[in-house]
Amino acid sequence: MNIAIVGTGYVGLVTGVGLAEIGHNVTCIDVVETKIMKLKLGISPIYEPGIESLILKNMAEGRLDFTTSFAEGAKHADVIYLAVGTPTGSNGEIEMKYFNQAAVEMASVISRPTIIVIKSTVPVGTNEALQHLMDEQAAFEVSVVSNPEFLREGMAIHDLFHGDRIVIGTTDKKAMNIMMDVNQPFRIPIVPTTPKSAELIKYASNAFLATKISFINEIANLCELVGADVQEVSLGMGLDKRIGAKFLQAGIGYGGSCFPKDTLGLLQIAHEYGMTFPLLEEVIQANAEQQRVLVSKLLGRMEIIRGRKIAILGIAFKPNTDDVREAPSLKIIEELVSHGAKVYAYDPVVKAASLDLPSDVVVANSIQEALTGADAALIVTEWSEIRAIQAEDFKKWMKQAYVFDGRNCLDPDAMLSLNVYYEAIGRGGEMKELAVK
Repeated sequence: MNIAIVGTGYVGLVTGVGLAEIGHNVTCIDVVETKIMKLKLGISPIYEPGIESLILKNMAEGRLDFTTSFAEGAKHADVIYLAVGTPTGSNGEIEMKYFNQAAVEMASVISRPTIIVIKSTVPVGTNEALQHLMDEQAAFEVSVVSNPEFLREGMAIHDLFHGDRIVIGTTDKKAMNIMMDVNQPFRIPIVPTTPKSAELIKYASNAFLATKISFINEIANLCELVGADVQEVSLGMGLDKRIGAKFLQAGIGYGGSCFPKDTLGLLQIAHEYGMTFPLLEEVIQANAEQQRVLVSKLLGRMEIIRGRKIAILGIAFKPNTDDVREAPSLKIIEELVSHGAKVYAYDPVVKAASLDLPSDVVVANSIQEALTGADAALIVTEWSEIRAIQAEDFKKWMKQAYVFDGRNCLDPDAMLSLNVYYEAIGRGGEMKELAVK
């Protein structure tokens, strides 16, 4: 089947490459010319493990192409996916400007009966509004379908081919059958729904996962007060099949392009319909407070950090991505700078050119550079390279071996055996007492 994808960000590019890989002819469209030029060379604009090899493979086999022209992309398309970004606006609202611009542009160039698939995360009712737009402006019959994405950054290729479900929202039986044919080669369970249910499923799913994260982080804070170990608590909880172990890893809160945006988006949708959502409000507030925990621990130990070198290990909001949107690291760096600290930040993928940091923040080229002469180190992202740091490295490179682990990814026994001062999240009791000694 001939398919066009509008947008070559995380969702659009991964979706387009995946559809080509299962045998469809795919043209990806983006208005940024430099991005399309790089993609034609097989260079991905996003860091996503495995994606460049799939781009090159499917281009070589003639199933994948890239263009800046909406007309060219839509010319032979039976199905067109809209995968345009819908970021959070300044007041927390869902910003639909780019999506609407793409929709209007596509309506003007459709040259045959077409299915429009909404892949972007959009407010409830967008399917209905887009159908009305197409009925008014498109020259041919268009059926609009909702098909939310459930891709984790850093694991997007895996999730595309091994996902839990594919949600398809439409009341048009013909369109449903076509979409089932499009997705059948993935061999993933398909969940047919109404458009509004499909639109809400994405928000509800991410909000629930965010709730699990904020809940275990609150439990971690309680563990520190009572002297319990959150890793033991989360293990005991997660073995209950009704709860499950996933998203019960305590840390410094969630970030990225999905959870912050989708929790705020769901809250906005509820408010628009006159509903309060106190549970979700608390989840958002708890996450904001959790992102301050590491700096609070640091100040509790050192009191004054003005003029001291503080190493930040990890900038991306999670491993295996270069995404820094709503990353806890940025808030931590901002707070450290406000206290007058000399911040040296390191990330194996995120580089200085892609960041908007205070001029006096140094983006180091290696872990050793970040740690050498440092008075304290804050573990912010659990990259494998950072997880592999040994206790003796902290002792050898740092001025003072004070380590604050925001991801519970290092071995506390190894740290304590070499008298490295080590604090993690929610690890109370004996570890805390030994760390103080």
